[in-house]
Amino acid sequence: MAMRPGTEQRVLDAAEELFFTRGIAATPIDAVLERARVSSATLYRGYPSKEALVAAALDRRHEDWVATWDRALERATDDRGRVLAVFDALDQYRSTPAGSRWCAFLGTAAEYVDAPKDLRAVLQRETDTLRRRLTETARPLVGDRAPALAEQLLLVVSGSLAMRLRDPAADSTSARAVATALLP
Repeated sequence: MAMRPGTEQRVLDAAEELFFTRGIAATPIDAVLERARVSSATLYRGYPSKEALVAAALDRRHEDWVATWDRALERATDDRGRVLAVFDALDQYRSTPAGSRWCAFLGTAAEYVDAPKDLRAVLQRETDTLRRRLTETARPLVGDRAPALAEQLLLVVSGSLAMRLRDPAADSTSARAVATALLP
């Protein structure tokens, strides 16, 4: 029997809030159960392990992030703007309740030396999405050089996200300047 949508929402909200603010290893499942107001039987009916719950929370976060990036892309008025829209999206996402705990993907990757398969898959999916979308937006500007530029931009985006872990007030101003210098 699957979880009811409202219950699943509470579980994922609790998991995201606790895991991505306190840390995954530092957060016992009992804390998630208490915050979500569900029994362990209910939780494990939907998620067979702590890592499966982390993966589901990251999947949901990934969908929210991509939707935010899509809106930023829609507002861009030219090819350069579409490439730089990732930084608009980072700042926009930052203003959401979930975004204030960014970057959950980097934090999760840092917590697991050898992540279980389902968790490794969601982390790879997020990286692949960044790489693919950066390549797609760069192609109109640089043609066949788009994959190389996307790798450079991926490094800039990741660095910007890492700085947000170090300095909660950091925004994407410096990262945008570096990315702009990479563009023709």
